[in-house]
Amino acid sequence: MTRDIDSEREEKLPDGGTAAGDDQVALDPWGSATVADYRKLFEEFGIEEFDELLEEVPDPHYLMRRGVIFGHRDYRRVAEAMRNDEPFAALSGFMPTGDPHIGHKLVFDELIWHQQQGGDTYGLIADLEAHSARGLSWDEIDEHARDYLLSLVALGFDPEEGTLYRQSENRELQDLAFELGSKANFSELENIYGFSGETDVAHMQSVVTQMADICYPQLDEPKPTVIPVGPDQDPHVRLARDLAARMRYFGVTEAYASFELTDAERIHVAAAYQNRESYAEEPERPRCEEAAEWLADVRDATDPVVAGTIDKLDNAGMEPLRPRVRFLDRNATDEAFEALVEAVDGEKRVFEEHVDSFDLSREEAEELSREVEVDHGGYGFVPPSSIYHRFMTGLTGGKMSSSVPASHISLLDDPEEGYDKVKAATTGGRETAEKQRELGGQADECPVYELYAYLLAGDDDEFAKEVYDECVGGERLCGGCKEQAAELMEQFLEEHQEKREEAEELLEDLDMELDSPRK
Repeated sequence: MTRDIDSEREEKLPDGGTAAGDDQVALDPWGSATVADYRKLFEEFGIEEFDELLEEVPDPHYLMRRGVIFGHRDYRRVAEAMRNDEPFAALSGFMPTGDPHIGHKLVFDELIWHQQQGGDTYGLIADLEAHSARGLSWDEIDEHARDYLLSLVALGFDPEEGTLYRQSENRELQDLAFELGSKANFSELENIYGFSGETDVAHMQSVVTQMADICYPQLDEPKPTVIPVGPDQDPHVRLARDLAARMRYFGVTEAYASFELTDAERIHVAAAYQNRESYAEEPERPRCEEAAEWLADVRDATDPVVAGTIDKLDNAGMEPLRPRVRFLDRNATDEAFEALVEAVDGEKRVFEEHVDSFDLSREEAEELSREVEVDHGGYGFVPPSSIYHRFMTGLTGGKMSSSVPASHISLLDDPEEGYDKVKAATTGGRETAEKQRELGGQADECPVYELYAYLLAGDDDEFAKEVYDECVGGERLCGGCKEQAAELMEQFLEEHQEKREEAEELLEDLDMELDSPRK
C-alpha cells in the first residue's frame, strides 16, 4: 500500500494525499495543519523518507506500511533499539483545546504501538501550552484533558506500564525546562516561530516547556526517544534536538589535524586524505600543505568553503594529516574533563579544550563521552527522533478542523452521528455511476477512502487494498462504499465509547491530578 512520494511527477497516494502542490511549505505548530506538498519537506527541512527504513522496523504498524507515516528524523536508532531489545522511549503530547477526534487517533495509535514494542511510553497533557498559546480556561482544559486521557487508555495505552502527566503538575519537567531555557534565546524563538515584541512571555515559556517534554523520557537514563507528530510540529523537534546537543558536556566529531573544521570543510579534507596516494611524498603520512596543493588543483578554489579549507591546511604546514575522533569540551566540569582524558584508552592527544583519540571509532567515542557525562552529573541526552504522519482530509474536503464539526468525527460523537457524517462526506467519485465504472473512482482524492486506510481497515492491509483497487478499477461505487464505511465507523464509535466507560476506573486510580488547582 505504500508509494514513493519523492518522484519527479505528481503521484497519487493510496492514503488519500498527493505528492505535488504549492511551492511554499510553512510549518507552524499553532497554525493551519495542512501540507500541500510532502515531498518538499524532504528537500527544505531534511525530513527523511520513512519507506527507506521500513524493513528495519520490527512488525511495523499499518500506518507505516501504508505510507501514512511518511517521514522521520533519526528513527533508525529507535528501530535498532527495538531489534536489539534495548531501552527506548516514545512520547507525545495532546493540547486539550477540544474533543479528541479521529485525526488525534493517529498519534494515540502510534504511541500505543511503541508501548507494545517494549518502549517506555509517555503521554502528556499540554495544559500550559493550551492556557498560554490558546487562552483556554482551566475549567475547559480539565474537561478536554480528561477526554483525551480516556480515549488514549480506551484505545490500548497501559497507564500502569506507561507514564501520563500534566505539564502544570510536573515539577521535574519545569526544572528541566528552566535548564534548557538557559541554552535558548529570544532571537532564536523569533526566527523559528515568528515571535515578536507582542508575544507574551508565557507563550515563549510554553515552547521551552515543550522542549523539556521531548527530553523528559531521558531524565533517568539517556536512550533513543521518538516523538510521533504531524509535520507542523517539526519546528519543535528541530529546536529540541539543538537544545539537547547544547546541554551535552562533550561534542564528538571527526578530525584530521589539530585545527577545527566545519562540516562542509571536513568533506574536502576527507577527500584529500582518501586520495593521498596521488600526491603525498609519504602516503602513510601525508602533510597538510600537500593536501592543500591537491585541493587547489582538483577543487574550485574560488568557492568560499574550499578556499577556507585550503587556508587551514596551508597554515598547518607540515603537520601530518591523520584521522582521529575529537572530544570537544562544551559544558564539562573540570572533573568531568579530567575523567574523560583518563577514560580514553590508546593513543591520544590532550589539548586545553579537546581531546583527540586515534584508536576509538566514532560510535565508541559517543558511548564513552555519554558514560563520563552521566557519571559526573550531566544528562547525556541522545538526540530525540521523530516520525511524521500525513494529515487527514476533512470529511467536507479541505483540512480536518476541530472548529468545523462536519469536517471531523469526534471520538465522543454519538455513533449514529458518526454514521451520518460519513454518509454526508465528500468523495472522490465521478459525476455518474457510468463514468465511475468506465474511468474508476479517485480514491487518492477521497476523504472516505482515507477513513479506510487510516482507521476502518485496521491492521487488515488486504481489505484496505481491496477497497482501493475496487474503487480505482470502477467496481466500487460511492453509495455502497460510504454505506460500508458509515457502518464500520458507527461500530468503531460504539466499541470505543464502551471502552471509555471501562477506562474511567483506571483513570481514577492514576497518580495524576485531573482537576487543576489553578482554577
